[in-house]
Amino acid sequence: MNKSFVRILVGLCCATLFLGILSGCSLTSKESTEATSGTEKMYKIGITQIADHPSLDNCREGFIEGLKAEGFEEGKNVTFDYKSAKGEIATANTIATSFVGNNYDLICAIATPSAQTAYTAAAEKKIPVIFSAVSDPVAAKLVNSLEKPGKGSTGTSDIIPVEKQLEMIRAFMPKAKKVGILYNTSEPNSATQIAMYEAAAAKFNFEIVKVGVAAQADIPMATDNILAKVDCITNLTDNLVVSNLQTVLGKANAKKIPVFGSEEEQVKNGCLASQGIDYIKLGMQTGKIAARVLKGEDINNIAVETIKESKLVVNENVLKNLSLTLPASLKDTAQMVK
Repeated sequence: MNKSFVRILVGLCCATLFLGILSGCSLTSKESTEATSGTEKMYKIGITQIADHPSLDNCREGFIEGLKAEGFEEGKNVTFDYKSAKGEIATANTIATSFVGNNYDLICAIATPSAQTAYTAAAEKKIPVIFSAVSDPVAAKLVNSLEKPGKGSTGTSDIIPVEKQLEMIRAFMPKAKKVGILYNTSEPNSATQIAMYEAAAAKFNFEIVKVGVAAQADIPMATDNILAKVDCITNLTDNLVVSNLQTVLGKANAKKIPVFGSEEEQVKNGCLASQGIDYIKLGMQTGKIAARVLKGEDINNIAVETIKESKLVVNENVLKNLSLTLPASLKDTAQMVK
């Protein structure tokens, strides 16, 4: 073989090897680490929930499912730190502060009080806050608007279909005049929902009677008070009242006064019926929003989402205990539970 040809061939091989080395060196430190270890980033997400009750638990379950559907799976590339405030605002503050102190990548806040404490705690470090089950994020001062949140937080609203709920109540109780609502005086969501009920009540020939509570200890007396004035009660998505639902139901059942829920889990736990949203689906929507943020989308431009559809759920046992029948107008759409 010609010596000069050999020298050219060796030179080309050396040049190729040198370029390969340079290409390898051009990897970022993150890419280099991941290439060496064979792993992707492990995201840390804190989940703070104001209280333990089925609808909020469903929301949390749906959130985790929604993230998984978008490629963020527990134990694979994400870890969750779940904490409940057990209905205490001070505890919610402590949880939010601890999440921020741990420099989590994202905070999921379920229900308005937890969302507000997480938003306040995370603002300085600009940790994204994704909320769920917040009926009025604007009134809660979590976003500038539903379309353009612009404040480092976004998520999903569980605003209830008030007119459908009143239409359902009228179908069950054609002679009823007064609908009672128990509510937490310090929860912005409840004020928004009551205003919606009051605005829609006349359309269905109802009068809304409201009684406020400030703490769990107020609920027994407030329930006695309102039951003396109304034909039925309808629940809001009010965490204080829902967490003490059995107290309300016990007193209402003794007087044979129907209590209508604001979502399916309340019906399963003893309310007569509801035209409410699916909290697992709401949580899944929330998880998918969180995934968009983790993938790099600007949280300030991600609109707050709601669930448009509601479903009618009726508790068959409660229906019988109250000596009521399922209205003919509701038979085709009602999902019966016991």
